[in-house]
Amino acid sequence: VQLQASGGGLVQSGGSLRLSCAASGRTLSDLVMGWFRQAPGKEREFVGGVSRSGTSHNYADSVKGRFTISRDIANNTVSLQMNSLKPEDTAVYYCAADRTPNTIVVPSRKYEYGYWGQGTQVTVSS
Repeated sequence: VQLQASGGGLVQSGGSLRLSCAASGRTLSDLVMGWFRQAPGKEREFVGGVSRSGTSHNYADSVKGRFTISRDIANNTVSLQMNSLKPEDTAVYYCAADRTPNTIVVPSRKYEYGYWGQGTQVTVSS
């Protein structure tokens, strides 16, 4: 499985950005997909994810109500829509995936994802 993330950039506080992650090698119906982020000097943390079935989502408390994850099955792509961005959202964002028999659960721990894309920088200015 290969993952290609795109869409990062610089945005002012309160603005929006949309990140995309294109998967190849497996279809989304075979994969649980997650987004993580890592700010300088901090651990990589879970942002959110979507289950294999697409019916379950899991979000970190820090982004609930502001970030939304969606899937485009036709293009085998997962998106992270980020609204009401804050300076503390500044980080390198990574998409991740794993092949799992579970169609509902969305894991939130890094070690539960076996495939990672390259990061994309998101910078939110105050």
